[in-house]
Amino acid sequence: MTEKHPTGAPWRNFYGRMKGKTLHSAQVRYLEEDLEALSPGPVTWEDNPDRTPLDMTARFGGHPVWLEIGFGSGEHLVHQAAANPEVRFIGCEPFINGVATLLGKIRRAGVSNISVHPGDARDLFDVLPSGSISKAYLLYPDPWPKARHHRRRFVTPEHLEPLVHAMKPGSEFRVATDIPDYVRQTLQEVPRAGFEWQAESPKDWRDPWGDWLSTRYEQKALREGRRPHYLTFRTHLAG
Repeated sequence: MTEKHPTGAPWRNFYGRMKGKTLHSAQVRYLEEDLEALSPGPVTWEDNPDRTPLDMTARFGGHPVWLEIGFGSGEHLVHQAAANPEVRFIGCEPFINGVATLLGKIRRAGVSNISVHPGDARDLFDVLPSGSISKAYLLYPDPWPKARHHRRRFVTPEHLEPLVHAMKPGSEFRVATDIPDYVRQTLQEVPRAGFEWQAESPKDWRDPWGDWLSTRYEQKALREGRRPHYLTFRTHLAG
């Protein structure tokens, strides 16, 4: 029997630092003033113990919804939101310093089409309706390089199966990583979960999808001599 938290939630470890260096005063203000209004809806077990699916129409007005899993400091998420004003975005990130940094970027960019879940993506998957996500990103996720930690990577059935359930038929899942073994595991596990690999290589790795903003994680990989890999998958079409 799976042990549960007193709220009824399953015990889920956050597989990264929840908080790093001390937040500066502006970041604290962003969290206090902006974060609650940007919620995609009742996601946490405390707010939604019955795990009632989110009302996507009420929250997003029928617009397509794109998801970024682990947005880091948010530069790619804000870039995509500014370039696609007709789309609504949800960003997930348990690291509160990254959330605060994103909120500052949202203010400076003046974008109004981003929702933020400051927690584990698996809690969001619990309440996303089937077929509600039109595109998803997993960009430079934590590599968990030790073999005994590979089960903590995102590209495992625990994460991928609820993700594919939440995505529309024929929708796109983009993965970027600079870790060769993460590429191997991605190519093994993502198709097993119900995605098809779009195997063509990008013509220009500096802009692999035609709308890419180089992030600090990519730049770090290049400085340290690691090759970025960009993988595109699609969910199976219905019927």
